[in-house]
Order: sequence, then C-alpha cells, then structure tokens
Amino acid sequence: MQLEQPLTEKEFDELDQFLLSERSPEDAMTMDTLHGYLTAIAIGPETIMPAEWLPRVWGQEEGAAPKWKNAKEEERIINLIMRFMNEVLITFEVAPKEFEPLYCEHEHKGQTLIDAEAWCWGFWEGMELRPGSWEPIWKSEVAELMRPLYLLGADEIEEAELPLVEDPVKAHHLALEIEANLPAIYKYWLPLRKAAVETVRHETPKVGRNDDCPCGSGKKFKKCCGAETT
Repeated sequence: MQLEQPLTEKEFDELDQFLLSERSPEDAMTMDTLHGYLTAIAIGPETIMPAEWLPRVWGQEEGAAPKWKNAKEEERIINLIMRFMNEVLITFEVAPKEFEPLYCEHEHKGQTLIDAEAWCWGFWEGMELRPGSWEPIWKSEVAELMRPLYLLGADEIEEAELPLVEDPVKAHHLALEIEANLPAIYKYWLPLRKAAVETVRHETPKVGRNDDCPCGSGKKFKKCCGAETT
C-alpha cells in the first residue's frame, strides 16, 4: 500500500521545497514544524481526523491554502503529508524508542547544537487542537516530561525561565530531553486514547424496545427502527 511507504529523500525534499515555495502560504509550516505538529496529533489523547488538522498546516488564517497548479499537484502534496504522518504513527506503534524528532542543527562556538524551537512550536500547535484533552498529563505523575516542550514550544513562558531557552547549550539539552521523553508521553496517552474511543461508542443511551423511537416517527422503537434489527 503506497500510504505505508516512508518518504524517500527525493520526496522529502519535494515536500520541503513546496512548503517553502511562494505558492505555499507565507505562514505555512516548515518541515520541522510540521513534524512536531504531526507528532502531537499522533501521540496525543484523541484521534483527530485530517479534515481538521490539515488546514492548519497552511497557517493560522482562516481559509489559507496553497496556489495549486492543478488538482494533480494538490493530490500529490497531500499524499506526501499523509505519508509523513503515517511514518510518525508507525514508528510509535512499532518502535517508539527509535522515534527521532526532525530538529534543525546549528553551529555555536565550534559545537554542533540542536535547535528544536520550530519542532516544539509545531508540537504545541498540535496540542492546541485539543487543549482541554491534554490537561490531565499536566497534572499527572509524568507532568515533568512535558516541561521541555513547554519551555521551547509555548508562546509565552515565565521571565525567570528565559535563560533556559536563550542559552543555545541549555536549549540543546532541552531538545535531547524531549526526544528521550516522547516514548513515555506516548505510553501515558495510549490506554487513555483507547478508552476515549470506547466512551464515544457507548455515549448514546440504549433505546428500549417499548420506548418511543428516537427517529421522531411517534411509533414504538420495536415497531419502527428497532424492527429492522430484530
């Protein structure tokens, strides 16, 4: 199945170049931001459908979208994004400890350091799709795992915390902490994510055979929609 194939280096570059091109909205996510965004969606508390998360890839502005050459190009780029997401999902499902965030690197005083800010900003954007659903982890026994993501991804942090992110070496170590923490964050949400699906499934109260049919016909359930299931 094509969707399960990881992006080749050529395809990765193709998507990267499109996101940076003039035909992509100015506020569109870059590859590192997109990877963080998809990671939050993949490992978080709720399953979120592409119809909801995909528009945000192109920016915060309502209705923002690329200037597609044609329908074929749109299909191609969307397919690449979906396969990029699938890579994230499969890695966490099969080997979460092997997951590698797509960080940038930069030179600082002769050292090669990681710059995770764009990736973390994307992760934060993913959490913002369901801020209420993420709340339990901040109050849990693993809350400390989220602190590096907060420091590098949140729009605003405390003034006293700024030295932790403004120092490139300290920011580098925060990035390494995030990579180490992600499998545990995934593990925290995994059983709760499954439970949420079960809850939705049983949300509607069971209709008794002698109750009025919920379709509004005025008939008893057993003589209306219920008759079809007996």
